[in-house]
Amino acid sequence: MSKKDTFIDIIKKHKGILYKVIKMYCVDDNDKKDLEQEILIQIWKSLKTYNNDYAITTWLYRISINVAISHYRKTFKAKRKTVRLDTGLIEYMAAPQASEDSYEQEQLRQLLNGLNEFDKALIFLYLEDKDYEVIAAVLGITKTNVATKISRIKNRWKQELSSSKK
Repeated sequence: MSKKDTFIDIIKKHKGILYKVIKMYCVDDNDKKDLEQEILIQIWKSLKTYNNDYAITTWLYRISINVAISHYRKTFKAKRKTVRLDTGLIEYMAAPQASEDSYEQEQLRQLLNGLNEFDKALIFLYLEDKDYEVIAAVLGITKTNVATKISRIKNRWKQELSSSKK
């Protein structure tokens, strides 16, 4: 199978992973497209270095999360320096917004947005039901460190949720 065919096959089979990572780190549609392109380029470039001893999904998570973190840092710095004017801002502010997401999903989104890029990746993989060994391999930390960080984030979230109910 050619490199091109292998690449296409991998993307077709595992596009869900890529879309989840992209959605986790980007809200704006243009940012999503940029990140998708960056991830695909990096997968293409890294294809020759893939080691069959590891699961393809672990490799894809590692690439996509690392690219997403770099992209997030780069775009976050740029967006802090600019103010975006939305032409429909007045209509947006005047019209009541119907929420497609449940209250719990919105709470989770807010909690995730409060995390740094690394912790966001960690919790994303945890919520994807990846075991600690896979999370450790993707993020380049020990399983013990994964468990400790997850526990600390959960405790912090419990405190935040209990204080917001008061």
